[in-house]
Amino acid sequence: MKKICHITTAHPPITTRIFYKELKTLAGAGYDVTIIAPHTKKETIGGIKIVPLTRSRSRFYRIFFLTRKAYKLAIKEKAAVYHFHDPELLPWVIRLKKKTGAKIIYDVHEDYPRQILAKKWIPSILRGSMARFFNFYEKRAAKKLDFIITVGEDVQERLRTANPKIDTVKNFSLTENFNIKRKQAKKNGVFNLIYVGGLAEARGITQIVQAMEHLSDNVRLMLLGKFFSDTYEETVKSLKGFKKAKHFGKIPFERIPDYLFQAHIGIICLWPTESYYRSVEPTKLFEYMSAGLPIIASNFPSWQKIVEENKCGICVDPLKPKEIAGAVERLIRHPEEMKRMGENSRKLVMEKYNWQGEGKKLLAIYEKLTS
Repeated sequence: MKKICHITTAHPPITTRIFYKELKTLAGAGYDVTIIAPHTKKETIGGIKIVPLTRSRSRFYRIFFLTRKAYKLAIKEKAAVYHFHDPELLPWVIRLKKKTGAKIIYDVHEDYPRQILAKKWIPSILRGSMARFFNFYEKRAAKKLDFIITVGEDVQERLRTANPKIDTVKNFSLTENFNIKRKQAKKNGVFNLIYVGGLAEARGITQIVQAMEHLSDNVRLMLLGKFFSDTYEETVKSLKGFKKAKHFGKIPFERIPDYLFQAHIGIICLWPTESYYRSVEPTKLFEYMSAGLPIIASNFPSWQKIVEENKCGICVDPLKPKEIAGAVERLIRHPEEMKRMGENSRKLVMEKYNWQGEGKKLLAIYEKLTS
C-alpha cells in the first residue's frame, strides 16, 4: 500500500475538495492517506489519518512559522507522494523533495497572481509588483515539481510553460450526495432562494439581499455560510431585504443537500473582480445543479456557457439588485420554464460536470507517479 501525504496550512483538514473529493477518492483506491492540516487533535476519520497543526494565530504566523512545522511533520511521514495545497508551502516542499526524494504534487486552487491584485490588505501600490514577483517565483518553483494539478484551464496554460506535467482536476459535484429525490415546491406558495458559501461583500451578498426588497413577500432567501467579518454581518442584517432572509450559519458538508432540496432557485452573484471574473466555476454552482435547481448567476462569459447555453438558468449583472430580482420574478411567473431549467441542470451534472470523472483523472495521476 503506497503512502501519500497531503499538506495544507491554510485549510482545515475536512473541506469539500481536499477531504471529501481527493482524500476519500485516494483512500477508496487503496492508498494509505494522511493529511497534515490545522486541527485540534490527531485522529483518523474514514480511514484518513489527520496529523494536527496548531491553528494559525495570524497570516504572518501561518506563512513564516506554520509552514516550517508542516515541513518537519511531513518528513516524519516518509510518504511516497506529498500533495500540497498552498503556495506558501512552495519553498518547503522543494526542500522536502531534496531531503526525501519523494514525488511532489502542487494543487493550485486559485490563480494566485490575480488574487494578489484583489487583496485589500496589501497596499494598492504594492499589489502589481507583488503579483508579478509571485508569478515569476511560482513558475520557477513549478519546474522542480513532479506534477501540477489546477482547477481551471487559465491557470493550467499559465503554468504549462514552466512544467508540462500538468492537468486540471475540477471542482465538480459529488453527485452521490444528491441522489435523494427533490422535494416538490411547498403548497403554501413560498419560493425559496438559496446561497451557499462564504458571506462576503465581493460575493454579492449585499446585492442579493437588496434584490429581496423588490420581490413579493412569498419569496424567501436562505443564506448558508459564515460572514467574513462581524462588521459586514451587521451591515447585511441592517438591510431592508434581510427581513425576508434567514441566516443558517455554516452547515456541515453532508447536510447541505437537505437545504438545497428545500430551495427552488440557486443564486450565485459574485462581483466581476479580477479574481472572480476570470476564475474557474465555483463548487456551489455544480452543487445547485446536482440538486436540480435552476440557477441565477453572474454574467461572466465562462458561467454563461454553462448556465445559459445549456438552458439551466439566467445570468445577470451581479451589481444590479433589480436585475437579480427580475430574473427571480421571471422564473416564478413561468413555473414550467423553471422546472425545465432544473431538470437541465441535473442532467448536465450527471452527464458531464461530476466528480466521478475528475476522480478518475486524479487516480491516473497517482498511478503514473507511484508506478
